[in-house]
Amino acid sequence: MNIHILSLFPEMFEGVFNTSILKKAQEKNEVMLNVVNFRDFSGNKHHQVDDYPYGGGAGMVLKPEPLFNAIDSLTTNKEQKRRIVLLCPQGERFTQKKAEELAKEKELIFVCGHYEGYDERIREHLVTDEISLGDFVLTGGELAAMTIVDSVVRLLPNVLGNAESHEKDSFSTGLLEHPHYTRPVEYRGYKVPDVLLSGNHAEIEKWRREQSLKRTLERRPELLESIDLNKQDQEFINKINEQ
Repeated sequence: MNIHILSLFPEMFEGVFNTSILKKAQEKNEVMLNVVNFRDFSGNKHHQVDDYPYGGGAGMVLKPEPLFNAIDSLTTNKEQKRRIVLLCPQGERFTQKKAEELAKEKELIFVCGHYEGYDERIREHLVTDEISLGDFVLTGGELAAMTIVDSVVRLLPNVLGNAESHEKDSFSTGLLEHPHYTRPVEYRGYKVPDVLLSGNHAEIEKWRREQSLKRTLERRPELLESIDLNKQDQEFINKINEQ
């Protein structure tokens, strides 16, 4: 996968993109991460990328020319429809399902703003997606881009050592992930559940499924509305509700 980031502050990405899983993914040639300073494409001697909004108002608005020019400069297959993602508080809320969708693409372009807003022609005629991390506002799109890139890249083949590492993550199955335990068996009087030490894999899987259901019911009950629950799942949930 090729991922391009358009930002006015490319230095913000150096630590994140050169650490941990993202670094290893690049070393394995599973992903190419390219950060572009779109100020270089302003087309004016002062490298101005923003201007006052027509009609008045507070703040500055990103001009269309730098972003259109920067994206035109990318060595991409322009014949193929490109996924160009605008990071924006007004966008679709980012979810694990969206990450899985984006992970199927060969190329992604993320646009990070850093002022009051974008010229509307960027939304209408340049980008294909608008994504938000949630109902809050950040100073710029850089932190959102880092988060989304990390979420997407870890889903690519061969990036994680074990494919099941992400297949059973919270939200990947529609449920929150079950609890995990490791050595020692007992610590300060707190013990690992006996079922996990039993060696009975069928019982362990049953326990994990029930714990995922219980945790989801307690913390994010609305998620259960979109999950196809089997008879055993429903009986377990009914039992918890009765208690």
